[in-house]
Amino acid sequence: MRITEWIESRRLARGDLVRATDARRHPGAVRVDLASNDYLGLRTDPRVLAAGRRALDRYGAGAGASRVVTGTAPVHDALEHTLATLTGQPACLVFSSGYTANVGLLTALGDPDTLIVSDAHAHASLIDGARLSRSPVVVCPHADLAALERLLRERAQPRALVVVESLYSVGGDAADLRATAALCARYDALLVVDEAHGIGVAGAGRGAVHAAGLAGAEHVAVTATLSKSLGAQGGAVLGAPALREHLVNTARTFVFDTGLAPAAAAAATEASRIVAAEPERVAALHRTAEVVASVIGVPRAPGAVQSLPVATPQIAAEAAARLLAEGIVVGCFRPPSVPDGISRLRFTARATLAPDAAAEAAARAVAVVGELAGVPA
Repeated sequence: MRITEWIESRRLARGDLVRATDARRHPGAVRVDLASNDYLGLRTDPRVLAAGRRALDRYGAGAGASRVVTGTAPVHDALEHTLATLTGQPACLVFSSGYTANVGLLTALGDPDTLIVSDAHAHASLIDGARLSRSPVVVCPHADLAALERLLRERAQPRALVVVESLYSVGGDAADLRATAALCARYDALLVVDEAHGIGVAGAGRGAVHAAGLAGAEHVAVTATLSKSLGAQGGAVLGAPALREHLVNTARTFVFDTGLAPAAAAAATEASRIVAAEPERVAALHRTAEVVASVIGVPRAPGAVQSLPVATPQIAAEAAARLLAEGIVVGCFRPPSVPDGISRLRFTARATLAPDAAAEAAARAVAVVGELAGVPA
């Protein structure tokens, strides 16, 4: 079969569950946005925009080269210092995205003598990094500390990495970081925590690792994205200075990638300062999340994401489409994007979204799902 025929066969197999880019989903074209990851509303904050414009005027549209050549500007140094201060970490290295940060970290630390134990609900970037690392990889049942201890205790490799998310992006649940870190310390493993959904949300915005009292711990490394709560673009690895130096010299997604655009770096720096200075934004986010969870009838997840399980992928897709037609945008997550095979509508609370508006939109979503499932109102 030719590659073009194979592509067409995959399109037909997806049937009416195809995904597409759609400008109508943009917040500027909708009435209520419950899908954006701009948790704190900083993507359009005038201070963040002004910082980006100043960097754009001074340094140009792009970094111009890899950061180990001529692609590092003062804005990158400032961002790394500010992120380290926000999270309480001793050192930081900024990448072009959260995806490249995760892949770069795991491939730089992995080898045949290092076991990677990855939580079953880990993000695709962590899965890809593990696959590319040359390490033996074992998937641990989600949030199963007993299974994790067994895997660490019985491993044959001298080194181990344990890979989790602080707040999981689909279900919205939180990892038990204290207990996980204690196991890693007992069995001489490095804990890698993806804080993509934790920075700006957990621990007054400083992240779940900081809230757990693990900031600066030698056996804990943190990855983050700058494109969610910080409203910009890019990623970062935070941890020990020796880890940073190792990544500068060995992380292929850092060494061989053009540096983060200066405007994005400056914008993320200003956003980080705002998060530290204005914890009331984080409090507003959680108030809205509480309202949404109550309306859709699920236990309150600890982060911004509140998820409503839906019976079938078809119902999830159709519900999201009907809501979009009414000006309400919600996330639609279905296989293969969900690690547990459960289709969901995902509602993302934001600090700048009025609780009343969020409640009204969430109630309408519940009604649409009920109609499609044949549940009487």
